[in-house]
Amino acid sequence: MEFEFLKPIDATVLDKIERLSSQQLGSKIVFHTQNQFPDISKINIAIIGVLENRGADAAFVDVDLTAIREELYGMFPGNWDASIADLGDILAGDSIEDTYFALRKVVSSLIKNKVVPIVIGGSQDLTYPMYRAYDELEQMVNVVAIDSKFDFGKENEGALASSYLTKMIIDEPNNLFNYCNIGYQTYYNSQEEIDLVEKLFFDGYRLGEISKNIALAEPVFRDADIVSLDLNSVKSSDSGNFITFTPNGFDGKEICSLSRYAGISDKVSMFGVFNHNNSVQESVLVSQVIWYFIEGFHYRSHEYPFGSRENYIKYIVPSEEEVLIFYKSDKTDRWWIEIPFISNGNNKLKRNTLLPCSYDEYLGACNQELPERWWKALRKNSI
Repeated sequence: MEFEFLKPIDATVLDKIERLSSQQLGSKIVFHTQNQFPDISKINIAIIGVLENRGADAAFVDVDLTAIREELYGMFPGNWDASIADLGDILAGDSIEDTYFALRKVVSSLIKNKVVPIVIGGSQDLTYPMYRAYDELEQMVNVVAIDSKFDFGKENEGALASSYLTKMIIDEPNNLFNYCNIGYQTYYNSQEEIDLVEKLFFDGYRLGEISKNIALAEPVFRDADIVSLDLNSVKSSDSGNFITFTPNGFDGKEICSLSRYAGISDKVSMFGVFNHNNSVQESVLVSQVIWYFIEGFHYRSHEYPFGSRENYIKYIVPSEEEVLIFYKSDKTDRWWIEIPFISNGNNKLKRNTLLPCSYDEYLGACNQELPERWWKALRKNSI
């Protein structure tokens, strides 16, 4: 029933794909056509287009994903064994709420079937129905946005793409445990918004921080359920987007590295790429971003929260205020820190849990420096 919202791939795109060599990606993907729909039980990754941009700050022409598909499927895959399907497009509904409903139903069904959706839009407010898809799973959700802005705008003022985060925080049921922004640019965000991020114990990393040391983002993605990428976070000289000119932002290599981090995270179950401006130039970058996400997905190690702690080395670090417990994977050398259970009746995590961290944070703890992300998670857990 949910997949009735999906329109098959256009025949013109399929014709071009049929002319590809057997080595190119398009020859290794199952497509939603007029005659058949892919068997969901046999796929790991589903690509979905959403032709909706009414939530954008500045409305573009109708969303067209043709160039992205042609560029992506003309590439050569890595040594991948994941089964991939292109399920086609969700058309814009009579109202934007209709589009939200359709997207929510489609991605909810996919994640229930252990399929990771890659959603291509359209305006970034589509992140909101993706988030709402977790309602039926009754779990707390962590959202990571690769964005130059926090999107904290007021719901009754401005575009939905600039206020979807406010809806996540205010609307019931409130399943948002953590939000992290990767790459915000201070001059695009008011001091009030920056202060609100701190007040809510959310995380934010400035563009300069990540560009200087991109590895800072890896533990953040390892703890994410949804990753939402705003293409306006990439500078125009690398994206080819001169409709919405952006002089500063991530370069092409950095945004692909971040996409790969998102793909390699065992926990990420949804990935969205938004605010495509329909240009052929930008479609080249978008296709490479998607390629790197799939590449990362292939190298998932299925560690915490899916594995056993028996395969980790435990480190106990006493400090003046707390006794911190770290775990290091003997498989990948990645680190986690334990967030203790707080029995106050309002505990959101319900049990001791592990927060991904870095080796540098472990070294800092050995020097009596409490990791900031651990402190924020502990505070949120006790509210």
